[in-house]
Amino acid sequence: MKILANDGISAAGKVELEKAGFTVITETVAQENLINAISNEGYEVILVRSATKIRKDIFDACPGIKMIGRGGVGMDNIDVEYGRSKGVNVFNTPASSSQSVAELIMAHLFGAVRFLYDSNREMPIDGVSEFKALKKKYAKGIELRGKTLGILGFGRIGQVLASYALGCGMNVLATDINSGPFDIEVTVGGQKVSVKVDGVSKEVLLKKSDFLSIHIPSTEKPVIGTEELNTMKDGAIILNAARGGSIDEDALIAALNSGKIAHAALDVFVNEPNPRADVLSHPKISLSPHIGAATNEAQDRIGGEIASIIMEFYKK
Repeated sequence: MKILANDGISAAGKVELEKAGFTVITETVAQENLINAISNEGYEVILVRSATKIRKDIFDACPGIKMIGRGGVGMDNIDVEYGRSKGVNVFNTPASSSQSVAELIMAHLFGAVRFLYDSNREMPIDGVSEFKALKKKYAKGIELRGKTLGILGFGRIGQVLASYALGCGMNVLATDINSGPFDIEVTVGGQKVSVKVDGVSKEVLLKKSDFLSIHIPSTEKPVIGTEELNTMKDGAIILNAARGGSIDEDALIAALNSGKIAHAALDVFVNEPNPRADVLSHPKISLSPHIGAATNEAQDRIGGEIASIIMEFYKK
């Protein structure tokens, strides 16, 4: 049985599948050549991440496909319901990357409040000649402890993020389709402590949060635009490691330029993999190139979960 892991798969996941008798191909096929490759090579399972798109034309042209697997959470690059209507098993791995995404958000948070994103740009250029000036420029940092982190979307990733934030002494509020309150398990010194997190309305979340982190599925329209940004605290910081388009980028730039929003941290962008140059060059935005799940541990968990799902499917 042949599997095309078009956006790659961890070595551990590949080995597990090969031990079970599957042939796993990891050489990337260009999007425009996918239909021919799938048809000519007889691939029954296609594995993707965020780069490869599986749309209706592929399902229609390749009736031999039995499974489409997304290594990660969001499946907006796959026509999921259409594929399932054609009898294809379309699946993702939502549990495997929660910790890595949450840790990236915490990294962006620490970097934002101490201006690390900017000082790492400026020190190599002006650190020798302008050391004292840069020291003064970055002498207005703030601490996370005691501040309020609002989490918009309180699924697996949001809850893991909450556990990290609570462990740092932050207050946490959440908005989700489930109203809460939520019991969050925090590990402290090897001991597990249960902490309640209040569920609040989106409006309350925006008004009370010093930091707002977005963890919702892909939406047709931005959930954070001019109105929402104006509702937030003056000088708040916003973070997005969910999906590009969750934040209206024009509205965000305007809010950053006016000083309403102090800083933004973005791991995802509109029109990936070709984000806007003005977003990438903005002095109040810290950036990472959609690497929320890109840790060795997360990729091994994803690969293992994918292998288990495929092997279970073919046992039937």
